[in-house]
Amino acid sequence: MIKVVAKSFSKPDKLDEILKLTAEMVEKTVKEEGCIKYEAFQDIRAPEVIIIIEEWESQEALNRHMASEHFRRIVPKLNELRQKASEVNVLKKLF
Repeated sequence: MIKVVAKSFSKPDKLDEILKLTAEMVEKTVKEEGCIKYEAFQDIRAPEVIIIIEEWESQEALNRHMASEHFRRIVPKLNELRQKASEVNVLKKLF
């Protein structure tokens, strides 16, 4: 199992656009083969911070996700709306 934690930082005036694109990404991604979980969260104290927590059956499933049409279409749009690059951690379960 692979887990991904992706933290992004919206430009203050672009949060609504980020949320719409993120909702579309979640809607499409949860239907992908190998996706165990794909959830979006908003930081209560810093609403411009959006965190995606993902679980994948394998690295191969994650690779397929990153090659999907919706990923390749949505992520560049999200990047334009962010203050800075996302912080992404790809994790493997130890115990």
